[in-house]
Amino acid sequence: MAFERWIRPHIAALEPYQPGKPIEALERELGIRNSIKLASNENPLGPSPKAIEAMRGETRNVHRYPDGSSYALRAALSSRLSVKPEQLVFGTGSDEILELLAKVLLSEGDEVVFAWPSFAMYPIVVQGSGATGVRVPLDAAFTHDLEAMAAAVTPRTRLVLVCNPNNPTGTSVGAEAFDRFVAGLREDVVLAVDEAYFEYTRRPDFPDSLGWIARRPGTLAMRTFSKIYGLAGQRIGYAIADPVLASFLERARHPFNVNRLAEVGALAALDDAPHVEASRRVNAEGIDYLTGELTALGIPVCPTDANFLMAELGPGVYEALLREGVIVRPLSGFGLDDQVRITIGLPEENERLIAALRRLREGSP
Repeated sequence: MAFERWIRPHIAALEPYQPGKPIEALERELGIRNSIKLASNENPLGPSPKAIEAMRGETRNVHRYPDGSSYALRAALSSRLSVKPEQLVFGTGSDEILELLAKVLLSEGDEVVFAWPSFAMYPIVVQGSGATGVRVPLDAAFTHDLEAMAAAVTPRTRLVLVCNPNNPTGTSVGAEAFDRFVAGLREDVVLAVDEAYFEYTRRPDFPDSLGWIARRPGTLAMRTFSKIYGLAGQRIGYAIADPVLASFLERARHPFNVNRLAEVGALAALDDAPHVEASRRVNAEGIDYLTGELTALGIPVCPTDANFLMAELGPGVYEALLREGVIVRPLSGFGLDDQVRITIGLPEENERLIAALRRLREGSP
């Protein structure tokens, strides 16, 4: 078409993000029912009952624009995190925070350093801005190689992304290695720490990203209500940053980007500690169960600090599981052809996955 000549080359070359297969699509394609989805790192308990009630009550006001400053949610998070209200930036999930960083910091010719495999949106956002992504391979344990990442920083580096815990591997880095890495970064390089799975971590030495924000203004942490708070469908996340850096992201942010239901739902979810604790408990028990059962089946499992785990199922097993009505996430797009990512589900969902794998191993129908 005639207009295609005007499409910017780095946009034309983009590979779109591939979401996990929806249950409805699988059942339509294979003519099956009662499928389960363990592919998209959603909270199997669903949202907080308090969040559901708050959003239901707010539906009467959806003809009004939302609070563009997210005043109530900003105040609650400011108190919870012991940061200033002006240090918070809200977006439609962490994805929009990434877009804001790219919009504020990146031009053609700039470089962004990140580990790989990691969150699939990193190369998409970086390439979409015209900048160059510098992918640093994970180490042999599928963990960020922070020394190699530090060595990859050049005078053209504007932004470094660290996903901790890392998606899709579930691995995390501890405070000692992280602190050494951050201390060695140039002051003019912005460090964005993606902590979407922060609330699920079990390691006692998890890094203090907020402490680094106070000491190093070019540091930012990204968090979300999509995971442990169960609001993935409402698309709301946030960044914590130095007030000056946050002010530039705010200038680039679209007005009313976070909708009314998301705001009130997030505020209510934040106040539901029992739901968060139940979500954490179900996740920890699920990790222990799946790790034990998969290992007993001879399937290698990567240690995880998130609400999913990476397992080496081998070729063809992903497709076979689909026919069993079990959706997991294939990782061939990350160069991990034999690996899948398995979201921790409810106990009965985890058991169904293991039963399906046993049948496949035994060759049973």
